[in-house]
Amino acid sequence: VPAPARAGNGANLRVGDHVRLRPQKKGADIMDVVLKDKLAIVEAIEHDFEDRVHVAVTIVDDPGRDFGIDRMPGHRFFFGPDELEKLPAEVAP
Repeated sequence: VPAPARAGNGANLRVGDHVRLRPQKKGADIMDVVLKDKLAIVEAIEHDFEDRVHVAVTIVDDPGRDFGIDRMPGHRFFFGPDELEKLPAEVAP
C-alpha cells in the first residue's frame, strides 16, 4: 500500500481537495512561474515505478478545466505533493 501523499503544509491529500500551487523545483519552467499561487483541485494521486508520488491537478479558474478532468494535455498539471498547500474546507472556492 503506497504511503499517503502529504502536502507541503503536512496535510494528507485526497482526490477532490482544493490546493494552492507552490512550485519549488530548481530551474523552474515557464509553467511553474505562471501557475505559482493558483488554486487547483486534486484530480488524481499517482505513483510511478520508483514509488514517487505525482499529484495531477486542474486549475480552478481554467475555462478548459473539463478537458483536464478528461485527462487532456494542457489542462492537467502534475506536481509533487510538497509543492501543494492543502486549503481548509472553509477557504476552498
